[in-house]
Order: sequence, then structure tokens, then C-alpha cells
Amino acid sequence: MSLEKKYTDPAFLICRQNSGASGGIGLEISRLFLEQGAKVSAHYNSNHSPLQSLVSEYGGSNRIQTIQANLTQESEVIENVFNKSTSSFGEVHILVLNHAAIPLPDEPIWEMPLERWKNTIDTNVTASFIVAKEYVRRLQNAPPTVKDNASVVIIGSTAGKYGEAGHADYAASKSALMFGFTLSLKNEIVKVAPKGRVNSIGPGWVKTPKVEEKLNNPRSFYRAVATTPLKKVATPHDIATQTVILASQKVSGHITGQVLMIEGGMEGKNSNSSALRDGLVDILSREAPQPARGYLT
Repeated sequence: MSLEKKYTDPAFLICRQNSGASGGIGLEISRLFLEQGAKVSAHYNSNHSPLQSLVSEYGGSNRIQTIQANLTQESEVIENVFNKSTSSFGEVHILVLNHAAIPLPDEPIWEMPLERWKNTIDTNVTASFIVAKEYVRRLQNAPPTVKDNASVVIIGSTAGKYGEAGHADYAASKSALMFGFTLSLKNEIVKVAPKGRVNSIGPGWVKTPKVEEKLNNPRSFYRAVATTPLKKVATPHDIATQTVILASQKVSGHITGQVLMIEGGMEGKNSNSSALRDGLVDILSREAPQPARGYLT
């Protein structure tokens, strides 16, 4: 499907190893921007192997480049990320903030170490601030063609809307980005780029390589779809499609400050043990492995 006339603008994709350009969602976002004609700078933390297939498929460094940097360090964001991207492809038009850390295991707040809390907030929120700050700073002196197409898309999570027991650090970080940060930045970006827009996406469960095996467990699958009318989880392509649409000035030029939830109509997280038991029995009665595979194709 062609979402619009092919992009001629660089797209800048910020991602982290465990959920970013080198993972399921970020990799698909990168691929879809490339399909639409964009030039892509894809950040990774330590593992860039999955991105190499895109480099080969889309003509090497003249279409896509991979960039390694610690996004919590402002000097690395400026030198390794923005300077390199600008040198290769020109000024950044579109910024996608897709990096995230979700520490394991589950830990209730009374057991969560302060160091874990600080690290999650630093990785998810502070890094986003540093990257967005540099992006908007450069917009001040950018040409009109860049300013007119300026767009930031932040990848959040249903955890930011409904909370996530055992992961208060992650839920708090995503909520801060999806609501406080998005709504503040959308009012600030227009001061330097009058047509600039900022939006967020809130995915629920997504069939990434790391999640797929877990969803074959009936209990995990039921938890994922218990309050979801569509009774299925998203694919990385579902998230990527909406990211490209929101990023587009042509398609979404009058949309800013919005949080688009991509979670199949989810109405909250299921924490009721009896409901979980009853739902699990229902799934098991239907030959457990089949529903998971069927819903996820």
C-alpha cells in the first residue's frame, strides 16, 4: 500500500537495542520509511545486525545509515547522531523516538531499587529530552522546507495510560513522554517551526520476536487480550504504518498533541484473578495453542 507520494525528506529514527531500530518495531518503522522513499538514520545501542539487511536491501549508505550512541550523553547525541545524520542526508525532517528500557524482573515498588528507577527514567525520559532538544535547536536555523515538514513521533505504551504492576518505573516514564512531554513540546516546536507537530503512539502487546514465544503460553495470551475487543495483538507493521502516517505533513498536517492508542480497543489491564482463571479455562477448552497462533498471524 502506498501511504502517499514517495518521501523526499530524511527520516531520523532514534532507537535502542532492546526495542528499537534493531528490534521488531523499530526495524519495521525503518523499513516502511524506506519503502516510502525516505532516507533513514537508524540509531542502535549495541546490536546493529538486524539493520544490515535493510542496508543491503535499500542500496547501502545512500539510503540508510546506522548510528551507535549513548542517548543519555548529550555530547554523543550531538556528535555521533545529529552531526553524522546531517552530514550524510541533510537536516533532519522527521524524528521518531522509539528507544526504551523495560527492566526485568517484575518488582513491586517497595522492592524496586532506586538505581533501577533512576536508570529507567534516564534511559527513557532523559534521553528523549536530550534528542528532542537537539532536534528543535537545529530547527531554529533550518530552511523552510525542513521547518514545514518538522514532525516528532514518540512511541509510548499502554503502560503509560493504564500502569503496569511490577514496572512502575517503565509506566511512569512512558506516561511522562506520552502526556506531559508530548503536550509541552507540541506548544514549543511551533515557536521555531510554525507547522511543526508532535504526536505519540501507545502500543499495547505487539508480536515482536521477544514477545511471540511468551504469547504461546495461554495465560500470557489471555492477559494480553482479556480487555481487548479485537482479541488479538498488534504486529510491528501495525505500529509502523501509524508512525509513518502521523509523521506525514501531507496526511496528518492538522494533527498534533495527540496520543494514538494502538491496542485493539483495550479497556485497561486485567488484574482480577477470578476473571483470569475463567478466561484461561475458556482458552484451554479451545485447545490452547491454536488461538494464540491464529490471532497472531
